[in-house]
Amino acid sequence: MKSENTKTRVVLDITMSLDGYIAGPNISTANPLGEGGQRLHRWIFEDKTDAAAALLEETVNTSGAVITGGRTYHTAIEDAWGGVSPFAVPTFVVTHNVPARRVEGFTYVTAGPDAALTLARNAAGDQNIWVMGGGDMGRQYLRAGALDELHIHIAHVVLGGGTRLFDDVLTTTIELEKIATVETPGVSHFKFCVRR
Repeated sequence: MKSENTKTRVVLDITMSLDGYIAGPNISTANPLGEGGQRLHRWIFEDKTDAAAALLEETVNTSGAVITGGRTYHTAIEDAWGGVSPFAVPTFVVTHNVPARRVEGFTYVTAGPDAALTLARNAAGDQNIWVMGGGDMGRQYLRAGALDELHIHIAHVVLGGGTRLFDDVLTTTIELEKIATVETPGVSHFKFCVRR
């Protein structure tokens, strides 16, 4: 599942707290970001600035496909958007449980992350593949050497518990090169390139 040398970049784009959590504790369909987790995404909604809007627009406009994990889909996406995909590009859900009610725009991949990446590459053309929503999905691609870039948005909050982004991720060190930093109120945005 190594990243291929093409124009297409596989990018993990995710928000986490200062203490490394991407969701609070007790995730459920009623509370998909866990207790206190919605605070992580205020920069996208309630506190959005022009700079934050430009970052989001860049991610959306450069992505030709999206990959998300099954847990994210089943706890957040499946119900949160009323059965309509929020993505304008093909989205691949890595899951063991294909839902009875399929949502247009989503392809449910039961053969694992490698199969999802192959499908996403075919769909994305020479645009990027956006890996989002789920620490496990990001960790699997990072461990496999499939990520080209990490776009980490660090919310200026300490959650104190929940789902960590980088727990049990590696057996070796991964070197990163910082390629951009943007400061907005309440969030520090970092872009890193994975060194190979």
